[in-house]
Amino acid sequence: MSEQGNDNRWLTAAECAEQMGLTVRALRLYETRRLISPRRTGKNWRLYGMSDIARLHEILALKRLGLSLAHITDLLAGHAVDLDRTLAMQEAAMMALRGRADEGLALIQASRRRIALGEPVAIHDIIRIARETNMSDNNSDAVAWRRYEQARPRVEVPTDPALHPRYVGCYRFATGAVMTISVRPGGLSAQLTGQDSLEIFAEKDDLFFYRVVPAQLSFTGDDGGLARSLILHQNGYEQTAFRIDEARARAIAAELEDRIKDKRPVPDSEARLRGLIREAIQGEYDFNQMTEGLATATREQAPKIKADLEKAGALKGHVFKGVTSEGWDVYDVTFENENLEWRFVLADDGRMSGAWIRPLP
Repeated sequence: MSEQGNDNRWLTAAECAEQMGLTVRALRLYETRRLISPRRTGKNWRLYGMSDIARLHEILALKRLGLSLAHITDLLAGHAVDLDRTLAMQEAAMMALRGRADEGLALIQASRRRIALGEPVAIHDIIRIARETNMSDNNSDAVAWRRYEQARPRVEVPTDPALHPRYVGCYRFATGAVMTISVRPGGLSAQLTGQDSLEIFAEKDDLFFYRVVPAQLSFTGDDGGLARSLILHQNGYEQTAFRIDEARARAIAAELEDRIKDKRPVPDSEARLRGLIREAIQGEYDFNQMTEGLATATREQAPKIKADLEKAGALKGHVFKGVTSEGWDVYDVTFENENLEWRFVLADDGRMSGAWIRPLP
């Protein structure tokens, strides 16, 4: 084993296998599939350096998410190692697990305090504890895997321009936001409610990607006919929007314009804000009142939000500021030590589908 002029060691096959929890046979298999390329010595011994270790880290992370070796090979072979992307995926998964663990522990501790005081424990608390303590990490793993896959480099492929008209039109998400697909010179563009129009590029005939953000759009529909729906793949989530006619799209846009002009919040907006603030301070959320995507994101971020609000101090008050171009209600919320902006948006079924907190200058 040799040392370089930096801190990166070169490991023999046996050392690499032992330290990574693998077998030498597995290393040979990954080499055969061109996933790793160890250096060879003058005696033809294999030496594994930092790039090989980073690639093995990627492979093991993807195997943990349930991907087959064939799928991993298709995904990684021929692409440079992206250790930061893998670590980001694992960080998101671990944060989600920590959030769920903290929530479960809080429920257990509260129930034990009631028992110690001779008080009854509510049946819904026992049900929640059972659900949380038996919950697998498949959901957070799935989100982490999708984040990883969505962030990988994309390559534009040529497609038949005659296919483009089948995707043109308006598609509505459950949040009420509308995605408008239009033809541009040489391809298609996509515009989400309240945002600029952005070019999208074909990865397949029915799958397109953005270059300015790690996100993709896929379309579904009858063969040869108009697409019935699209899926936005972004931030580890997949949101479906269904085609609507232009008249309905114009009506939705007009309603949003009126809300913005009149500064009209959604019904019970202040009560929803107060409830969200209370849950955030306590670190205990009613996830049944959130969409799946928001619930997962909240579990990931709940410990940090709670810690930040403890530093902010006691709640003093709030003022409604208006409605954003995307339909979010916006409030300035005053705490003893800090002023924060809180935003939220609702889905069609009344559940909260988005929430955002940021410091005010």
